[in-house]
Amino acid sequence: MQESTEKTTPVANFQSLGLSDDLLQGLDSMNIRVPTPIQQQAIPAVLDGRDLIACAQTGTGKTAAFLLPLIDVITSYRPKVDGSIRALIVVPTRELALQIDQQMQAIAYFTPITSIPLYGGSDGNTFDAQKQALTSGVEVVIATPGKLLSHLNLGYVPLQGLEFLVMDEADRMMDMGFVDDIRKIITFLPKERQSLMFSATMPSTIRELTKQILHDPFEITIALSKPAAGVDQQAYVIFDMQKAGILEHILNTNEATSIVIFAGRKIEVKNLARHLQKRGFNAAGMHSDLEQTERESVMLDFRNRKLRVLVATDVVSRGIDIDDIDLVINYDVPRDPEDYVHRVGRTARAAKKGAAVTFVNEKQMREFGRIEALIGYEVKKMPLPDGMPRGPMYDPKARVAGGSNGNGHRKGGGRGRSGGGRH
Repeated sequence: MQESTEKTTPVANFQSLGLSDDLLQGLDSMNIRVPTPIQQQAIPAVLDGRDLIACAQTGTGKTAAFLLPLIDVITSYRPKVDGSIRALIVVPTRELALQIDQQMQAIAYFTPITSIPLYGGSDGNTFDAQKQALTSGVEVVIATPGKLLSHLNLGYVPLQGLEFLVMDEADRMMDMGFVDDIRKIITFLPKERQSLMFSATMPSTIRELTKQILHDPFEITIALSKPAAGVDQQAYVIFDMQKAGILEHILNTNEATSIVIFAGRKIEVKNLARHLQKRGFNAAGMHSDLEQTERESVMLDFRNRKLRVLVATDVVSRGIDIDDIDLVINYDVPRDPEDYVHRVGRTARAAKKGAAVTFVNEKQMREFGRIEALIGYEVKKMPLPDGMPRGPMYDPKARVAGGSNGNGHRKGGGRGRSGGGRH
């Protein structure tokens, strides 16, 4: 396996990567002129016919890193097998499927290539429309595993001329329990194909899967980025009962017009969105129980600044590309330190300023300490609003036992200093 790192000599523009004029025109119309490190490395490898495994997080330009060479090859070099799908992109969520399809339409605007996203939650009419598209010659399919298998099992999906298999956010698909679905999908595909895998992390399950799917892959590793310098990171060390009050204080005093609140579970997203709506805030939740039309409507309102506050799980941190978020609030500490980077990375994009606030309770101090170790510095601890009882004392090495926070302080707050100091 040939390996590459991000220590790549920068190239001046996309022309030097050998892409076609039609694609270069599409990139120019989007004002995209300088390839990112992963694009510099991946595009030549894919154009050279190599299988690829890339470890890179959201925000590194990985979607264009596989879309650009894939589109280039399909439209310029290889003869088409009549009626067959030529590229299959498998993703963990419907949001990511839609996002990739939208990006593909933009990049490939000046090419004749066709694509369709497939995802769950559709009615019978939508399923029939998907079947019609699959059997009438669509070239690129972007699909979630379950919905793709629903069509594959019915036997009409034309894959005889498939050239590319792309698996995006492979680690998230494993976390969501799709490993068996992925293995089943592979059984439907021709063995002679070019396979590309992208993953933010590379656990042993992913390594095992690469051995089954990829052949002598070219490997790229783009190190996990630290939060952008433009992010003002803050943390409130508090008890759970204080969260709602501090959240309302932030929403009332912060001038941010585009805010994402991340919560760990779907039920928490629902309850928090409902609470904020009752308190008069312009807020909505994004979760899997919404119909697809409802989800799309919420995201459209948020993108257009008609909705100020979006409450969501981590599906938004990795699966949605929104550049103008002013404030990210972690209602709880992410279990995986890398998810913190993904969440915080939703703000201060494209050299802009932004803020990220995290609520840390007495049980999550060790987890937040791991986050600080990963990013290499301590996040600023904020004083609580005037009149609010003090929270627990911050200790990233604390272990919670019984009714204490690991330092002998009782949960009532009492006289201990808050994580942000005295008022």
